[in-house]
Amino acid sequence: MGKLIINVIEIRGKCPVFKVGDRIVIEGPQVKLEETDAICTHAFASLIPYIVALRKGIKPSELGLGKKDKAYVQCLDPGPPYTEGGTVIFEITVVKDEAEKSVENSKRGNR
Repeated sequence: MGKLIINVIEIRGKCPVFKVGDRIVIEGPQVKLEETDAICTHAFASLIPYIVALRKGIKPSELGLGKKDKAYVQCLDPGPPYTEGGTVIFEITVVKDEAEKSVENSKRGNR
């Protein structure tokens, strides 16, 4: 499986960890720290089930999380008036490598 790029696209309330535009890069089971701006345990708890599913090739639309190669997930922190923090909206993009694209294209050609 290729990699996942998780971008912060919106923050509702205050987030002490992320700012809009930050990203997390996942390749295989590894967080690519050199390509990642920040990681938050609250947010990662929200993301991890979907990271695994998307890495396994399940489409965002099949999970009810988006369309095509993009999924949308938010942080567990509900923000005001319930907490002093805020919730972060993440856009997860599935980046396929060239081998996967080639296999998909050949499958389509055989139909």
